[in-house]
Amino acid sequence: MNNKSNGGGKSGNEKDDLKAFWAPFLLLHLGGPDNITAFSLEDNELWLRHLLGLLFQVVTAFYIFIISLPEPRLWLITILMFMGGIIKYVERTLALMNASRDYFRNSMATDPDPGPNYAKFMEEYSCKMKAGLDARIVCEREPELQLPSFQDIEENADIKNIGDDDQIELISRAYHFFQIFKRLIFDVILTFHDRNESRSFFTKKSWDKAYKVVEIELGFLYEVLYTKAAVVHTLKGLILRFISVSSIIVVSIIFFAFTKKEQYHKIDVKITYVLLSGAIALEFWSLTRLLFTDWTIVWMKKKKFNRFITRIIFKVVSYRRLYSYPSRWSNSMAQYNLIEFCLKDQPFFWGKVMELIHVKGLFDNHWYRSKKPISDELKQFIFEDLKCKLRKKTDSSSYQHFRTCRGQLALQMIKYDETRDDNCIKEILDNSVKVEFDESILLWHIATDICYYFDGEKDQSETVRPESVLSNQRKSREMSNYMLYLLVSRPFMLTAGIGQIRFGDTCAEAKRFLHQRETETDEKRACTRLHKVETGVAPVEVKGDRSKSVLFEASRVAKSLIKQVPEVEKRWEIISLVWLEMLCYAASECRGYFHAQRLSAGGELLTVVCFLMAHLGIGDLYRVESGHARAKLIVKM
Repeated sequence: MNNKSNGGGKSGNEKDDLKAFWAPFLLLHLGGPDNITAFSLEDNELWLRHLLGLLFQVVTAFYIFIISLPEPRLWLITILMFMGGIIKYVERTLALMNASRDYFRNSMATDPDPGPNYAKFMEEYSCKMKAGLDARIVCEREPELQLPSFQDIEENADIKNIGDDDQIELISRAYHFFQIFKRLIFDVILTFHDRNESRSFFTKKSWDKAYKVVEIELGFLYEVLYTKAAVVHTLKGLILRFISVSSIIVVSIIFFAFTKKEQYHKIDVKITYVLLSGAIALEFWSLTRLLFTDWTIVWMKKKKFNRFITRIIFKVVSYRRLYSYPSRWSNSMAQYNLIEFCLKDQPFFWGKVMELIHVKGLFDNHWYRSKKPISDELKQFIFEDLKCKLRKKTDSSSYQHFRTCRGQLALQMIKYDETRDDNCIKEILDNSVKVEFDESILLWHIATDICYYFDGEKDQSETVRPESVLSNQRKSREMSNYMLYLLVSRPFMLTAGIGQIRFGDTCAEAKRFLHQRETETDEKRACTRLHKVETGVAPVEVKGDRSKSVLFEASRVAKSLIKQVPEVEKRWEIISLVWLEMLCYAASECRGYFHAQRLSAGGELLTVVCFLMAHLGIGDLYRVESGHARAKLIVKM
């Protein structure tokens, strides 16, 4: 009777033997997959907690193993499985530690550099002078990388289609630049050597290849910060992975082929089969991901591996990326339009409920925004304009000047007639890009929509707009809606200000104006009504400054622009350049940490622009402009 109750004549101790063997599987799965270790950068800062968790879980697993001590023939496979599980958990903890802010920053820091021995040199110089010798100091600067002229760049521009070999070369170059420009994330300084090398490469490339390199760079950066790549793709990591995989394979062979299963309970044997099969499947998938990555292509390129094999690996990597979640840039941008939001955001029951529980703002940020792919014409426009600016200036101070402009350069294209009273218009337009940055975004966002529908209505009755105008309109509205999205949903990526308050006050005034007589539902009619409002007197003089709404000041900006630049083509060229300067300003002012933070969600266009600017030498992290001076003491006898 007792034998039957214990299941097929097996003793209770025998049935518990396999359960003791299951303990190490907890560690194996807590180690997590290779493609995700952190969901946000904040997770990396908790690496010490994961280390304590590792110690606790190992002690717990060993405790379960001891109290359920199996028969000696299971000790070997249990110990081997413990080894594999502990290594997987250690890999995750190391990945988190490597990606933590302090460790990542320290890993990029160079040795302290006291520079040339100034005291010793001056002592020698002083001695020569006291001895009555004619001594003088001659300084030589560190040699700079010789850059090609822009004429040579344009003549030798690389505009061919990107083939497999070329893409493999781009991956290799992207990894090289990643090792340098990952410093952008944690604000580590760059040198003029870094700038010159990067500029020399990027100014020779066509816009599509430049974006491809930045895209691959961001892929490497994502994998270092959010996956186990920084651990696994090292000699130490490969050794640990070989040991863990080997131990799991050996355990599986021993259990499947050499262990007598009939002495254990059938359900326990089935569960063990499932656990081992799952472990083998996960390890096989991890090895596949480890082999078919950009890291493998970089390694093969460094080792000058067979080109045919390298191209096969590249083909598989490209194919896998098409059908799995890409770790590279998402190539999309969010869009948020103020007029559209004010027209659609009508009072309703659930809206009142959300206001009561203080979640309506969060709901609005997600419900009223959309996403769209970033067009090739916008990418080309950004890259070519940055290169155009570099053609005009060559010194480092000029590069920094570009970074601080947020519309001033574009507005210089407007010609004012000194014989007419254009001072008021000039003041309105100039102030629109000198006020706080969040206010500039709102002013030009609304003004862009007013100009768009004003020109659309005008051209329908006269002529079809040329393609250049249509292109600038598309680009301007895409950048305008994207910048407003950043202001509303990602304010931490912009300079500090009261953008949320200004946006709320502007929306409140827009809703009151658009719905005071009849409910507007059409953006064109709404913008037309805004344009027709009499704005001869500045709103602040009539309303005061308690409300931070910029609705009618934006209407004044639009009117001034339409009046001062009547040519539609030139007007939209100016508008597009204003938005591009604002985009570049925001990209350079955003802290690197926030750029990295958004990589886990596919990345932002702002981050790509930031890297493009840094590669072209525009950025505030270039703090070494001349390097060490090589002073020589020349004595005339």
